[in-house]
Amino acid sequence: MEKKPTSLRVVAAAIRDDRGRLLLQERPAHKHHGGQWEFPGGKVETGESRRAALCREIAEELGLMLEEQAMSPAGSAARETSQAAPGIVLFLYNCPVWQGEPEGREGQRWGWFDAAEAARLDMPPLDRVLLAGLES
Repeated sequence: MEKKPTSLRVVAAAIRDDRGRLLLQERPAHKHHGGQWEFPGGKVETGESRRAALCREIAEELGLMLEEQAMSPAGSAARETSQAAPGIVLFLYNCPVWQGEPEGREGQRWGWFDAAEAARLDMPPLDRVLLAGLES
């Protein structure tokens, strides 16, 4: 019998424009933390590396192409497993090399935010931890 992981592996991208602003997107209203702003990314599929998952997710969600070799770890945050929900381990990567123009391919709003603007946004707790780590 295959054992299911007790926590989800999730990746997120710290993508900056030429002015140093971060690209963030709004979670769909019908999802957990709906309406809150987050680093773009998503779940790592079985057999997929974290960097490959991030490239796939960003292409699907925002139409951007990331350069996998240029990524570097920028932090992580975790939520413990509970009876109500599986745990989550969220890995953030700096993504300094990217191509394309962002578009909300899943209907989500997105925007470029400087550190002060991002700090004022309503964000899920794990994204807030990652943002604080980038600012320190």
